[in-house]
Amino acid sequence: METAMQFMDAALVIAFVLVALSQVLSMVRLVIGPSTGDRILALDTMVVNAIGLIILLGISQGSRIYFEVALIIAMLGFVSTVAYARFVLRGDIIE
Repeated sequence: METAMQFMDAALVIAFVLVALSQVLSMVRLVIGPSTGDRILALDTMVVNAIGLIILLGISQGSRIYFEVALIIAMLGFVSTVAYARFVLRGDIIE
């Protein structure tokens, strides 16, 4: 049983590091992206990475509230990505 807990702790640390690295790389793409489409996709990827970090935090702390927070952020991230893409393509959000 102790070996399984050590394996789970090591897996969580590795997952935190990899998702955080992915977040940093997405931020770099957001800053230096050559086109607006690249920046929109980088922003959406950052939302997904943030959701992943929140889920990992919930798993590591054993709390269920983080999963509800992740759902709310996922809904807001989707709506904001769609709104930003529409604004870039059409010049307005609501017609």
